[in-house]
Amino acid sequence: MRKHELAAIVLGGGRGERLWPLTKERAKPAVPIAGKYRLIDIPLSNCINSGVHQIYILTQINTGSLHRHIFQSYKFDIFSGGNVEILPAQQTLERTDWFQGTADAVRAYWDRFERIQADRYLILAGDHLYAMNYRDFLRVHRETEGDLTVAAMPVPVEEAHRFGILKTDESGRITHFVEKPRDPKLLKEFSRTIQGRPMVMASLGIYLFRKDVLRDALRFSGNDFGKNIIPEALQHFRATVFSFEQYWEDIGTIGAFYRANMELTRPNPSFSFFDVVHPMYTRSRFLPGSQVRRAEITDSIINEGCRIGRASIANSVVGIRSVIGDDVRLDSVYMMGADYYASAPEVPPVGVGDGSVLSRVILDKNVRLGKGVRLVNERRVEREDGAYYAIRDGIIVIPKNTVVPDGTVL
Repeated sequence: MRKHELAAIVLGGGRGERLWPLTKERAKPAVPIAGKYRLIDIPLSNCINSGVHQIYILTQINTGSLHRHIFQSYKFDIFSGGNVEILPAQQTLERTDWFQGTADAVRAYWDRFERIQADRYLILAGDHLYAMNYRDFLRVHRETEGDLTVAAMPVPVEEAHRFGILKTDESGRITHFVEKPRDPKLLKEFSRTIQGRPMVMASLGIYLFRKDVLRDALRFSGNDFGKNIIPEALQHFRATVFSFEQYWEDIGTIGAFYRANMELTRPNPSFSFFDVVHPMYTRSRFLPGSQVRRAEITDSIINEGCRIGRASIANSVVGIRSVIGDDVRLDSVYMMGADYYASAPEVPPVGVGDGSVLSRVILDKNVRLGKGVRLVNERRVEREDGAYYAIRDGIIVIPKNTVVPDGTVL
């Protein structure tokens, strides 16, 4: 077996309740982003672009579409020595329960990871949006002589409760680590002024371990890296920080997910899929070019295989195989598109029917909106569950495969 300096373990996530109903039928890393990609494509593309070709994906909840996407998208040739392997939660003679946390998931497969010829392991999440060269991460890990290294970035103090926050000494060694703190006194102790604003260094949930250190750290009590393993590891190992200064977003809520997609439509987005140096990969579908008939489209992304009538589309992302009728208005909408072209007549057909108006809406895959549908959240509701919709953070979400009758108003 070929020896590799660096291998990656990608955590497939838990129930994804904060992204419901997008996670009703799929794992969180399988949620479509930008109209043609999946969230899992981000860490896998980062690995490929960084020359990390030994990749192991731990999965557990609603894994069908995730497994299918990985199988259809990622294959290395026999000469590269590359491998993408799915490791699902399973019952064994020693274990009869599900993964109990991020560290427990790695612990469950440690016998497998122990046999892999790798010197160090990257621990990655499957639901973050960012572009990172893991070779830079490895370089800092070596320079700081870390047994383990944590990727971190400065965030405003008021957002510290979302993260694990840390303090370092002058050598870059992490001296303190606290998961999701709310104590004002503690936050003041960890904060420092950056560009005139109080900030804290926040862990991105991206870790690099020496293999022997990871083996020993997994023997600590507790099932989560951020809550248990990292704080305990500070007492036994040299933990250092890799300061990441580019765009990074945790796609953990409907609001964050929606904003990340809308940001892609801006002239100079913080994250771009148009990066030829650091491309993002996904499944090749061989779809035809989109057909647009007298539509007015501004500041939007239109993916392949779409059929668009006399519509007005602004600040929106239109996914693959989307069908949009005449006199339709889309404003700040993420339409994920469809998995298929209907071979038989459907009433209403997949897509957005004539005369419909949508604003601040997420349409999941294969949604069928009738004619004259109006989805604009007229009551300005922040959170609500209905028969065919959910509202989160004021955004209307229509779940996958939902049929919305003609003339529906929301």
